Amino acid sequence: MNYPNAVIEELMQDFRQTIGNDFVKYRNHVYRVFLNCILLDEAPENAEKYAIAAVFHDIGIWTDHSIDYLRPSIIEMRHYLTARGKAGLADEISSMIYWHHKVSRYRGKFELSTEVFRRADWADITFGVIAFGLDSRKLLHNRKMLPNNGFHIFLAKKLVTNFFKNPLKPLPMFTK
Repeated sequence: MNYPNAVIEELMQDFRQTIGNDFVKYRNHVYRVFLNCILLDEAPENAEKYAIAAVFHDIGIWTDHSIDYLRPSIIEMRHYLTARGKAGLADEISSMIYWHHKVSRYRGKFELSTEVFRRADWADITFGVIAFGLDSRKLLHNRKMLPNNGFHIFLAKKLVTNFFKNPLKPLPMFTK
């Protein structure tokens, strides 16, 4: 089991004040996505990349106060990697973050990790309805261990608010 994960714990603490009252709900989502990645890709050399991508993939919601958060999330991640001398991972993790809401299969550079991350997030955000072959018992176990705590309601409220502010671009985080 890869829980808890040192990278996720460190990064989440760095953002604790920024995330505020949403900390537990986002932390649990981050872990569920990360654990789904590990179930889909057991290669140990990818675990750190998935952990970093999981923390940063939605972080722009809080750092940029926006539902149009993909680019702000990527910028935060790139700052983090550069400061830690790991800028060589930035393009791959950027791909994971940028394409994580893509509705269809991702094909392109960094295909394995980007597609694993996309599937992992979709499996969590759909409560396992779209599971990409993930074991439903493991998904349920992770959801019990790391409860939703209103994360989906939080996102729904953000989307409704954005719809009234930007009716011509109601889902800016979705990519083709």
